[in-house]
Amino acid sequence: MSLPSLPRVDDADRRAWTEPTAELVAPGVHRIPLPLPQDGLRAVNVYAIEDGDRLTLIDGGWAIPAATEAFAAGLDLIGHGIGDIDRFLVTHLHRDHYTNASATRRLNGAHVGMGEPEKVCLDWMHAAMAKDEPMPLPEVAALRQAGAARLATTLESFPRPSFTPEDWAAPDAWLADRSTIDVSGRTLEAIHTPGHTRGHFVYRDAGAGVLFAGDHVLPHITPSIGFEPVRVASPLRDYLASLSLIREMPDTLLLPAHGPATVSVHERVDQLLHHHAERLDLTLTALAHGATTADDVAHQLLWTSRDTRLADMDLFNAMLAVLETAAHLDVLVERQLATVTEDEGVRHYAAV
Repeated sequence: MSLPSLPRVDDADRRAWTEPTAELVAPGVHRIPLPLPQDGLRAVNVYAIEDGDRLTLIDGGWAIPAATEAFAAGLDLIGHGIGDIDRFLVTHLHRDHYTNASATRRLNGAHVGMGEPEKVCLDWMHAAMAKDEPMPLPEVAALRQAGAARLATTLESFPRPSFTPEDWAAPDAWLADRSTIDVSGRTLEAIHTPGHTRGHFVYRDAGAGVLFAGDHVLPHITPSIGFEPVRVASPLRDYLASLSLIREMPDTLLLPAHGPATVSVHERVDQLLHHHAERLDLTLTALAHGATTADDVAHQLLWTSRDTRLADMDLFNAMLAVLETAAHLDVLVERQLATVTEDEGVRHYAAV
């Protein structure tokens, strides 16, 4: 959501990775950025791994026409087509990672695998889509609990997003933590890294020294925490533990879902851990200065690399900021640095 202290780069350099390409980022591995229909995150990387004369893909992109065209063009650059894809290994359930994998499977029968913990949220989505009513927005209740009633009301008044049920069909396989996948002489280890979502997985190729990191470790931004319809008790606690897990493993090349390939996973993980430690300190300071709710605290903090105030953010990012603040507050409670009480459905915090 927000950035730790990193060297400033101009927007052109920051967005260079989004340009159409099929970049060779490791032996037998090509990065293909696919466009997204948003101004913020402009692209998502899918990684094509050569598997003999076939392909295994890490993530699939968002099932929109522009992405379908870019996908075909990127594969053509490496002498392949949609029909050469044998399988997708999806990092998590968000639509910019999952839906195009599901749509491509309908065309060519490719096998789709995803982490088993994501089944909870996919089942929720299937139940919601089966009802003859607009898709509910679980974030509305979470915002009200965070003291952001006005933001919740604004969100509730917005049109619901549309969903194509076929794009959300269940994967062919639910992957278990530490399961392995053989890909033409290389072994990928599927590692459960909850935090961004409850079932986020990264795929680690120790032999080649690469980590397909999905949204767990991103080079330019910090991932949103717990953005999913069925929230866990403490997504930030889970995320920090997952970062520490990856930090304990030997360092590798970072192949993220958003951003360029980056030399060191360890370096970026250290920055992310430092960032969240700072945010916890700032959150505790805000409580000491009289803030009591997540909304209060979020208004006292600065956001993004441009030090934006919450009041100046668009609806979606303001929502993420408040919910991320609530996650930081809950970690402070777990660490016995703060207490929490509830009054008329709103959670109020105090520094110890």
